[in-house]
Amino acid sequence: MASVYSEKVMDHFANPRNVGEIKDADGVGEVGNAVCGDIMKMYIKVKDGKIEDVKFKTFGCGSAIATSSMATELIKGKPIEEALQLTNKAVVEALDGLPAHKLHCSVLAEQAIKAALADYYTRQGIDPKPLIGDIPETCEGCCSH
Repeated sequence: MASVYSEKVMDHFANPRNVGEIKDADGVGEVGNAVCGDIMKMYIKVKDGKIEDVKFKTFGCGSAIATSSMATELIKGKPIEEALQLTNKAVVEALDGLPAHKLHCSVLAEQAIKAALADYYTRQGIDPKPLIGDIPETCEGCCSH
């Protein structure tokens, strides 16, 4: 069964990067999928307009853990504006692909980051909606199993 997953997916599942929480986070975002039960929580620390640190806690399958890990790697050290551009497609490409029935995990990773950034903007007194748009709290329709 492991052959269905790329080496990068297996590596990020077995050795996830940036696991944990940031106690004094500048933004926290949590999203979930009611169909499969995956829950992702992202924590960000921002300094001088850049994501200085990012951590995650994910309850879910190996793909959910791998996409969380890769997504944090892709935004760490990046300007907020660049982090906002992260898409689930970019996460999947960075992992060298995911099986079709696991693509929803990459959607959750994108949404968790955007939720953390929305929380950050809200804490700064800035309306996040014009910058980020709507972030569904769940992606019930994106799970095909």
